[in-house]
Amino acid sequence: MEVTTRTEIPSENTSFYSRTMLDRAVPAFLHTMWADVEDIPGGSGTDTIKFRKYGALAAQTTPLTEGVTPVGKKLSVVDITAQVLYYGDYITTSDKVNLETIDPLLTRQADVLGEQVGDSVDQLMRDVMHAGTTVQYASTATARTEITSAMTFNGDECGEAVLTLKLANAKPIMSRIDPSTQYNTVPLRASFVGIMHPRTVKNAEKDAQWTPAEKYSNKSDLMEYEAGSFPGVRFVETTNAKVFAAGGYGGVDVYSTIIFGRNAYAMTRISTMTLQNIVKPLGSGGTTDPLNQRATSGWKLSFVGKILQQPWIIRVEHGVN
Repeated sequence: MEVTTRTEIPSENTSFYSRTMLDRAVPAFLHTMWADVEDIPGGSGTDTIKFRKYGALAAQTTPLTEGVTPVGKKLSVVDITAQVLYYGDYITTSDKVNLETIDPLLTRQADVLGEQVGDSVDQLMRDVMHAGTTVQYASTATARTEITSAMTFNGDECGEAVLTLKLANAKPIMSRIDPSTQYNTVPLRASFVGIMHPRTVKNAEKDAQWTPAEKYSNKSDLMEYEAGSFPGVRFVETTNAKVFAAGGYGGVDVYSTIIFGRNAYAMTRISTMTLQNIVKPLGSGGTTDPLNQRATSGWKLSFVGKILQQPWIIRVEHGVN
């Protein structure tokens, strides 16, 4: 068991101690912002959700024959299932830390753990999105291992990805999850959405087709962390964007820019376990802590992410320079 003691949190008054806490460097957590949210009610007897899609019918362009009943068509369905899993972590502090520190320790722990929750869920969803079957390799590459640092993401690559989505009849995104509630949605100007790394943004800014967000004519629905756009796609940036370390030619890092349309992917929780903050104070451990020496603060949640429409989400693997 890892226990936070006075070794990790030394005495504050060996010198003047500023009560102003320094900011922690954390990524922007963006990958769940455009997911469909379909939760499983608590007490429903299952941890698995089923998404069902009815197949489209081919256009009927043959005229009817007088007096002859046509054969007709059958409905077809595709079921997509996803099983919710549970995740969690905690911090243990000693009685000495709790008794002596001048910090509001529970508040500081809640801040740190809350950021960990956001980062964990964001990376879980990111990895689901980047495991999709629709992929485009930059320039002349036909596999990740062929990508060089010179094969960057640009307007032409974006245009090719947009064409792929349009040919699959993907629909533009018109709303996203409100970051303040993590559930309700807010309207957006219709477009496809992309998530890219800051290094990719730096390359994109060199392209004449790129429009930086600060030059938009209408900034009324500017998304948080929106960097700019190529025709048909608005891009947000985060250091949590997927990077396949040493995955390219000669061991170069391969960056992955994800672009998607409406209803392309979803996330599911058990409605009674979307997120719990669990605090066990000193003295709550019973016989496992007979001298009241340990307290814990932690979190637990249920979560699963799932791609619902593989052709409506595409990743473009490329290099940066």
